[in-house]
Amino acid sequence: MEAAILVEDLRKTFGRGKAAKPALDGLDLTVRRGTVHGVLGPNGAGKTTAVRILTPLPRPGGGRAEGGGPDGAARPDEVRRRIALLGQHAALDEELSGRQNLELFGRLRRLGGAGAARRAGELLERFGLADTGHKPVRAYSGGMRRRLDLAAGLVTEPEILFLDEPTTGLDPRGRTEVWNAVRSLTGAGTTVLLTTQYLEEADQLADRISVLDGGRRIAEGTADELKSAVGGDRVDVVVRDAAQLDAAASVVGMAAHASRATTDPDRRLVSAPVTDRMAALAETVRALDAAGIDAEDIALRRPTLDEAYLHLTGRTTGPAESPAPAKTAEGESAA
Repeated sequence: MEAAILVEDLRKTFGRGKAAKPALDGLDLTVRRGTVHGVLGPNGAGKTTAVRILTPLPRPGGGRAEGGGPDGAARPDEVRRRIALLGQHAALDEELSGRQNLELFGRLRRLGGAGAARRAGELLERFGLADTGHKPVRAYSGGMRRRLDLAAGLVTEPEILFLDEPTTGLDPRGRTEVWNAVRSLTGAGTTVLLTTQYLEEADQLADRISVLDGGRRIAEGTADELKSAVGGDRVDVVVRDAAQLDAAASVVGMAAHASRATTDPDRRLVSAPVTDRMAALAETVRALDAAGIDAEDIALRRPTLDEAYLHLTGRTTGPAESPAPAKTAEGESAA
């Protein structure tokens, strides 16, 4: 498929001399047209800097960054006509109605009065806001505001939409509303570059995911491909007595024919990779019973994107990026 966004060896450093800090250190990224491409990474990985250069705001320190066609550094005005950016906070007038907000954005983008009114009606219908378009935005729920903000970004039908942490602060219902709206965009041909710290969001929405760390891309693939980096299926055992956790880790590791089993003391959880799902499950049940270890729950599951992310970066997303790593049965760090 044709690339809508092409980034090659992108570099950007902030500060000078000894205070210089590289935000991007040779980033490569290709986003296919008409897809949702997720970008994950811990704080300081370079996600927001890359988006800002593509929009384009600051000039890169080196490399190539093309979004919406031309090189943004060479023709920024042309790029801005082809793209839209939705940040973490809705850029809406609380006192105006949903329709009035969209008409205002239309007029600002030179659609004219009739054109702005027509486009506002189309977008309200498309994002399920036709019945509430007459209400002031202050009366909207969080999910409705974000949907209206998405609609405002699409007033001029951009080729590429940059979503930077689009569901920050939303409750699960509001988040689901925004996810459904984003899915509808690619169906209409819009390319979406999504930066997020919600791994479930990337898992739900992204056709492909790039993982950034230290200003570089360290991994890329579909959610399933990234999960496979952790290994195949896993068996999880929750023991009833936390004092038996270490013993259970040894038993589960041997029963699953795994090199090691990880433990989570807070959840009384033992987890180990398996190759033969059903045989490993049956052997685990027999081995725990023979060892006199009482299991509260036993389950087979696929690795999560959270585990893949931790495996790739050695840390979690969000402000708290340095949790104590899980321990293996031998007491080694699993990260």
